[in-house]
Amino acid sequence: MTGYGRASGSFGGKTISVEIRALNSKLTDLKLRLPADYKEKELEFRKLVTDHAERGKLDVLVDVQNADGAALVSLNEPLFRGYHQAISRLANELNIPQQDLLQTIMRIPNVIASATGEVDDSEWEAVCQITTKTLDQLKAFRRQEGRALESDLRLRVANILLYLSEVTPHEQERFARMRERMRNNMEEAFGRENLDGNRFEQEILYYLEKMDVTEEKVRLEQHCKYFIEQIENKSQSAGRTLVFISQEIGREINTLGAKAYDADIQRLVVQMKDELEKIKEQLANVL
Repeated sequence: MTGYGRASGSFGGKTISVEIRALNSKLTDLKLRLPADYKEKELEFRKLVTDHAERGKLDVLVDVQNADGAALVSLNEPLFRGYHQAISRLANELNIPQQDLLQTIMRIPNVIASATGEVDDSEWEAVCQITTKTLDQLKAFRRQEGRALESDLRLRVANILLYLSEVTPHEQERFARMRERMRNNMEEAFGRENLDGNRFEQEILYYLEKMDVTEEKVRLEQHCKYFIEQIENKSQSAGRTLVFISQEIGREINTLGAKAYDADIQRLVVQMKDELEKIKEQLANVL
């Protein structure tokens, strides 16, 4: 699910800000930007974020500045001098202009870096608290989006059940049409006087059993009810479960269409499939 959270706080002479952006993703994809001082805590920080955010494409930025607003950075002078000497020598040898040399060196990794040093436990605790506040904001954002998704999913499932209820009136009609069509075909092929009534009734029963969709209707209705039950279960994330249930709903709808032998029922099946596709699109956004 998409989401955004940002929080900041102070520790000593520093201002610590944490920003998290989340996009839809079936897996957890965490892009983390930490100051150099916090690199030793990266694994712990990743666990903190993934435990709370669960899954999604997450972009996390932790920024630390002095109280006056200046970033805590330092210039690696020995490294700068070494690059300058080597690049200047090559530039002179190759007769290359050096007017952009300063900018070129400044873009080299590790020439400008965050101030180095080990983070103490109290500072790291402050970072974790600020991060937790940011994650709480992210969750609130996701819950707001989730309420809109829930409303749409309920509507789609209700529509499927509505179309399912409209199948029943057409069932007896198709049986009568099938019976009449088979009788006409057999009379044309063998003649009315040669038609074996008992044999004809046996054939009719065979096809009626193949056309019967009672089991499919019952299972489809149960899957839809179970789908709603999982939506109402607030104690756990239901995204993957809802995906599995939607697959079962699709199987029953497909079987119903295969056994329809009726244009009106096929029309209802197409409408149910359309609602199911909309459900699947929304489930890509559900945790």
